[in-house]
Amino acid sequence: FYGRPWSMDQRKVLFQMQHWGLNTYLYGPKDDLKHRLLWREVYSPEEEQLRTLIVEAQSRGLRFVYALSPGQDIVFSSSCDLTLLKRKLRQVSDLGCQAFAILFDDIDHSMCQADSEAFTSFAHAQVTVTNEIYRFLGEPPVFLFCPTYCGSLCSPSVSKSPYLQTVGEDLLPNITVIWTSKVISRKLSLDSLAEVESVLQRPPLIWDNLHANDYDSRRLFLGPFKGREPQLRNHLRGLLLNPNCEFEANYIPLHTLGSWHRAEKEDMKDRALSAALKDWMEELNQPLQALCSGKGQLSESQVRLLVGLHYLPHEHGPSAQKLLQDLTWLKTNCHLVSANSKKAAPQKVDEWRGRASRFLSLCEDIAQLHCSVVGGNNRAVLYDLYPYVWDLRNTALVAKAFICWLGRVLSDSSALGSWKNCFQCGKTTGADLLGVESEPWVFKGGVSGEVQMLLPIGNSSELFTHPPPLFPTSRLYNIRPYHSKDKVELYRMVRQFHLRTQGGPESSAAHPDVIGDCLGPCLALCPEYSFILEDELGVCGCVLGILDVRSFAKRCQASWIPAMRDKYPPEDQGEYPDSLLYHFPSQLRLDALPELVDISVSRTLLTALLTALKANSQGVFCEVQPTDRQRLEFLTKLGFLEILRGEARSREGVVLGRLL
Repeated sequence: FYGRPWSMDQRKVLFQMQHWGLNTYLYGPKDDLKHRLLWREVYSPEEEQLRTLIVEAQSRGLRFVYALSPGQDIVFSSSCDLTLLKRKLRQVSDLGCQAFAILFDDIDHSMCQADSEAFTSFAHAQVTVTNEIYRFLGEPPVFLFCPTYCGSLCSPSVSKSPYLQTVGEDLLPNITVIWTSKVISRKLSLDSLAEVESVLQRPPLIWDNLHANDYDSRRLFLGPFKGREPQLRNHLRGLLLNPNCEFEANYIPLHTLGSWHRAEKEDMKDRALSAALKDWMEELNQPLQALCSGKGQLSESQVRLLVGLHYLPHEHGPSAQKLLQDLTWLKTNCHLVSANSKKAAPQKVDEWRGRASRFLSLCEDIAQLHCSVVGGNNRAVLYDLYPYVWDLRNTALVAKAFICWLGRVLSDSSALGSWKNCFQCGKTTGADLLGVESEPWVFKGGVSGEVQMLLPIGNSSELFTHPPPLFPTSRLYNIRPYHSKDKVELYRMVRQFHLRTQGGPESSAAHPDVIGDCLGPCLALCPEYSFILEDELGVCGCVLGILDVRSFAKRCQASWIPAMRDKYPPEDQGEYPDSLLYHFPSQLRLDALPELVDISVSRTLLTALLTALKANSQGVFCEVQPTDRQRLEFLTKLGFLEILRGEARSREGVVLGRLL
């Protein structure tokens, strides 16, 4: 267990372990400072709730193992440190604990001068202290030793490693050695462990990090315990599963671990997952407390979607595979729906449209899943899973908007531009990087990160990685390209927004159409770079883009400005300098950017526009009033930098730019 010390989650997992046929619980939370950082200090009377946990485990027939990690700063040759180590473990023994583990993982393998003089090797130092502690505690039936996992200590190979040879030869035979073949192993087989068992001179105990997610804040592993042959049980002293940091994410992993422990054949894994899914559905839809229930329940298809999107480190579930495969194919084959393509067969065009429709439908399911988790009955599940479903929801909104935009803009020969730029970035996905022998952290972000990297703007992590809002909202959002039929509702929404934020109707009384006339040029002359945000009630936001400001200004002078001269007094617009437009040829406008409880939706809306602009532009700028600190802060967090102030021109605004 690596979560918060003394949390109620621990007692709940003990109940689940008993129910699922598991028998050993190792306590080693890094949040318990006296487990690792302050290992020399004994627990105060106020901290002795550990006794309650030990008694709870034993009452359920579970073996409670107390783990201590002194390796960061212990002096192995120090009699003082050895005395303090004995004192600490004696205190835990007096609390009722009968099983112990000494962990030397994740530490520097160099020795201080005193230890170098007292011991012949690093392994000799560790083994000497471990043997003495084992004897001091009366040679308990379960005593675990975790070696230092380090490439140099296991060279030239596991069987020929002097470090492991010393451990195997000198560690007392009844002490169990914890072993991890790789930090995160896709599969474990008898052949892979034979070498380890030989050098350690005893069957190892596997420390399995299959579901550990502490190395990537955007990944969660809800999938089953798999890839471990059931026959392994006869060649091991045990197996410990290091779970997700979030307690509620471990239902299926632990449930299926129990099934694996009882199974005779590996082909039971599919039935084990189905049984775990069925039981978890009941758990998900039960309120934690009578007064803490949500509004609805998750369906079976939603639970399967949730697990499939957050599956395993080396393997995506069916829904995630379909999402990534369709997005990759749609990007690669978007030339099929190009207005300039004369060679595409009608059936290929239909295939593109069909796969796009399927992709958009799956993105909608992800958005609906987010709403269902937020509105679900079990609030504990919400708090643990929300950051992950929220993150993927936002990324899916951008991807959905991009495919909608791609399908539309490629069908319009006048709006094509250099659309092939869609393929010049975002090519690298986890499938390219995650070979069988690669560790999962080679590529960050899981499914959300892979979808991100398939987008033109995917390398810009600041657009995608942000903490979730403090107050989750179950409102269902959608982002899509602007339609001409949106104009009336958009004008109404923006007018209401300006009346609310600018203190009354006086500002627009003389010119009631001023809001629409300000938005009009973008919507009339460059509509393909405008994106709409809508919720259940309709349009609630919009962000406007101009691909080529120079060309746009000429078109305005020819077809828009003359019509406005009769309605409004002359105004010096102030041209943007060539030095600005050379690096930042595109512009975005935030006139209709909404104010929402979840600001990430506004960020996602803007990211959708930047994704489209990236396909055809190298840089974009935005002009903001210097008094609008909220907008300035918003853009700065998204990678925009101030490049021009009003005093350099006839306009008052601050110009912020961002390279794409």
